Amino acid sequence: MGRVWKFGDDIDTDAIIPGRFLTIYDPKELASHAFEGTRDEFAKEARQGDIIVAGRNFGCGSSREHAPIALKGAGIEFVVAKSFARIFYRNAINTGILPVVCEHTDEISDGKQASVNLKESYIESEGRIYPLDPIPEFMMKIVEAGGLVEYAKKR
Repeated sequence: MGRVWKFGDDIDTDAIIPGRFLTIYDPKELASHAFEGTRDEFAKEARQGDIIVAGRNFGCGSSREHAPIALKGAGIEFVVAKSFARIFYRNAINTGILPVVCEHTDEISDGKQASVNLKESYIESEGRIYPLDPIPEFMMKIVEAGGLVEYAKKR
């Protein structure tokens, strides 16, 4: 269970982590700059277990892995959106964050509590349940391992 951080459509990687911070590789330090200039309170208030909920095309723009790394450093485990930019989707999985597709993100409110149930494939907020698209098993294994590098080490 965590707080919902609501974003709209076409949130690009420059909004997630501005380009001037791309020399940083530490997840916690990157997290301290997440959404800087877009939603400044995120870096100060995001906590482990919080959930980003967004519209269409989340993570568009450049292919930087820094964006999901910054979110992971902020304690984000799930990004729930109507759709994702392909490169962000793969970068998120490769760095250990699960991007989850849900067509009903407009109905989930900013600042409210929510929880993701992967076993039953839904997100719940304010007593309402919203279905999630199924997640392929191999992607779940990568995320559960902590990302692609950790997954490969274990194999």
